[in-house]
Amino acid sequence: MIRFGLRLVLAGGREALTRLIVIAAAVAVGSGLLLTTLAGVNAVNSQLTRYASMYPNASAGDADPLWWSNRQDYFHGKQIIRIDVAATGSTAPTPVGIPTTPGPGEYYASPAFRELLADHPADQLGDRYPGRDLGTVGPAALTSPDTLLVIAGGTPDQVGKLPNAQQVTSVGDSPALPEATVNLILGVIAGGLLFPVLIFIGTATRLSAARREQRFAAMRLVGATPRQISMVAAVEAAAAAVAGTAVGFGLFYAFRDPLAGIPFTGMPFFPSDMSLGVLDILLVALGVPAGAALAAQVSLRRVRISPLGVTRRVTPRAPRAYRLIPMVLGVAVLLFAIGFRPETSDGQAAVFLPGLLLIMVGLVFAGPWLTMVGARVLARYANRPATLIAARRLADNPKAGFRAISGIMLALFVTSVAVGVITTIIANRGPAPIGSTDAGTVTAVFDEKATSVPDTLFAELRAITGVRSATAIRENPVVTDSGEVGVIACTDLPSAYGRCADGASVIEVPMGLSRWRESASPETVWPAASLTLDELQRLPVGAMVVGTDGSATAVERTRTVLEVAFPTFWTGPNVPGDFESDFANTMRGWEQLANVIIVASLALGGCSLAVSVIGGLTERRRPFSLLRLSGAPVRILRRVVALESAVPMLAVAAVAIGMGLLAAHLFLRAQMDYTLVAPEPRFYVIVVVGLAACLGVIASTLPLLERITGPDTARSE
Repeated sequence: MIRFGLRLVLAGGREALTRLIVIAAAVAVGSGLLLTTLAGVNAVNSQLTRYASMYPNASAGDADPLWWSNRQDYFHGKQIIRIDVAATGSTAPTPVGIPTTPGPGEYYASPAFRELLADHPADQLGDRYPGRDLGTVGPAALTSPDTLLVIAGGTPDQVGKLPNAQQVTSVGDSPALPEATVNLILGVIAGGLLFPVLIFIGTATRLSAARREQRFAAMRLVGATPRQISMVAAVEAAAAAVAGTAVGFGLFYAFRDPLAGIPFTGMPFFPSDMSLGVLDILLVALGVPAGAALAAQVSLRRVRISPLGVTRRVTPRAPRAYRLIPMVLGVAVLLFAIGFRPETSDGQAAVFLPGLLLIMVGLVFAGPWLTMVGARVLARYANRPATLIAARRLADNPKAGFRAISGIMLALFVTSVAVGVITTIIANRGPAPIGSTDAGTVTAVFDEKATSVPDTLFAELRAITGVRSATAIRENPVVTDSGEVGVIACTDLPSAYGRCADGASVIEVPMGLSRWRESASPETVWPAASLTLDELQRLPVGAMVVGTDGSATAVERTRTVLEVAFPTFWTGPNVPGDFESDFANTMRGWEQLANVIIVASLALGGCSLAVSVIGGLTERRRPFSLLRLSGAPVRILRRVVALESAVPMLAVAAVAIGMGLLAAHLFLRAQMDYTLVAPEPRFYVIVVVGLAACLGVIASTLPLLERITGPDTARSE
C-alpha cells in the first residue's frame, strides 16, 4: 500500500501534482517558521547565558580570588557595561572573552565600543578609560554584536573599594538560564507562534480533504479495508510533508544570518546563536511528517466508520456549549492567582502559564461553538440570498468555518495580552516626563560621599561650551515630610530649577533638582531647611547637578569630567532617561518580541486563511457550478465566500481581544497589583490593519471562483 500511495501522489495526474506542490509549499513555510522559532529560543538562551557571565556570584574555591565590580555608564543614551577586575594571584580566573586579566591602567573593549571610541573625541568618551587598550572582547562575553562592554583592570585595593565589588574564584559557570525563564520564553513563543504554525501546517495538510474523502470512500466500496485506506492517506500526506519539511530546512539555513540581525529581543543575535540542537532537528524532521500523517488519518474517520456517510454528506453534529469550559478554567486560574500568588518565580510560572495556555486552548476549542452561534444570529437577520447561504453553510459545519480563522483568533489574543501588559507597565513605571531643562541636566550621585568639591572642578565644568550651571547637592541630615534628600544654599540654586521659599537661606531639594515624574520648572518653590549656612558647609556632598543646553557634546564632556573627578561611581552621571535605561531596554525587548509575535501570527493567520479559502473553493466547486447553472450570478457566490470567512473572523476578533485584555488585567493584578491601562490608538490601528489584510487575502482568492465553477465542472463532477 505504501507503493500504491506514492503512485497516487506522483502519478495521479495534474490535480494530484498541484495538490502535492501546494501542500509542500505550505508545509515548507510552516516548518521554516517552526525551525526559526526553535532557533530563536536557543538564541535567547545563549544571550542570557552570556549576560549571566557578566554577573558572577561571589564564590570560594582553591583558586586565587578575582576582585570583580559591575558598573553602568552612558553615552548618547546607550548603556555601557563597565567591569573592573583585579587579580590577587597567579591562579585567579580570567574573565570570559579575553585572553588575560587586564592590569592597572589596561582594558579590553567590545567591537561596538571600540567603534564608539574611534568615532568620537577623547574628551567626550575616551578620557573616561585612560590607559592601554589590550584588544577586543570576544563574542563569548557579549550578549549581542551591539553590546557596549569594557573590562578594565585595577589594583585589588582600587577595585575592592568600588561599589558592588566582590571576590570570585570562578567565572562563566553560572546557570545557563533559570527554569522559570525558560518556561516563560517557551510559553510566550508557544502561545504566540507555535500554535499558529501548527494550525497552518494542519490546515495545509487538509487541502482537498473532501475530495480525498470521496476517493477513499469509493475505494472502501470496492473492497479496500480501513487499514489500507489509512495507510494510503498517511503516505500521501507524509510525502508532501517530507518534501515541504526538506524545503523548510533549506529556507531556514538560507535566511538564518539575516534573521539573526533582526533585534527580536531589542538587540540582534550572533548568527551562531541561531542554532538547532539534535532534538530540535529530529522534532521537526520527524514530527511534521508524522503530524501530517496523523491529521490525514483523523480526517478520514467518517470513511472508516461508513463510506456511505461521505457520499451522502451527513451534516456533522453541532458543537455544544461545554466547549467553553477550558476558557472559563483559564480565567479561573488567573483569578485564583490574584488572591494566591506564589513567592518563587517557578511557582508563578506554574500558575500563570497554565492559565494563559488554558485560555488559548479554550479559545480554539470554543471557536466552533462561537461560530455556530454567530451563524445562527446571521441567518435570523439575513435578508439577502448570499447572507442566508453563508449563514446556513456556517451553521451546518462551524468547525470548518472556524478552522480558517483560528490562527487569526490566537494572533489577536496574543496581541491583546502583550500590548495590554506592556502598555500598563510603561504607564506605571515609565520614565518621568522630560522637559527642555531636564533633557540637558547631568546628575552624578556619589556612592562615596565627598567632603567638598574643589573650585577647580566648577571652573572646569563651566568652561565647557554649553554648560549653564554647576551645583553641589549636600546630604540632608534630617528626614523630612517633603521627602527631599538634599540641601543647598539659596544662592546656589539655578533659576531654571525653581526658587526658594520666602525667608529661606538653605532649602531642601531632590538630588537631581527635580522630583520624580516631574520636569524642572522655574516656578517650583523649594521648602526651607532647618540648617544654617555654616552647618550646610560641614555636610558631605551627595551629588553634582550640571545644567547644559542639552547638546550631545556638552552632555558627554560633562559626564567625562565628572567621572574623572569622581571615579568610584556605581551608576555614571546621567540625564533623565539614562537612569531608566535598564528598564527601558527590558521593556523594549519585550515590546519587540511582542511585535514579532503580532506580525508573524497575523501573517500565519492570513496564510492559513488563504489556504482554507482555496481548499474550500476546490471542495465546493460542483455545488457552486450548479448554482451558476441555475442562474446565480458570480458576484453572489463571491459574496457567499467572503461572508463565510469575514463574519466569523470579525466575530471571534471581538472575543479574542476581549479575552486578551481580560487575561492581561488579571495577570497585572495578580503579579504587580496594577489596573489595566487602555491600549494606545496604535494597538487598534494594528488590529484594523491586520484584519483588513486578512480581508484582502480573502478577496485575492475570489477570482479563482469564476475559473473553477464553469459548466464543465458540473458535468465532470
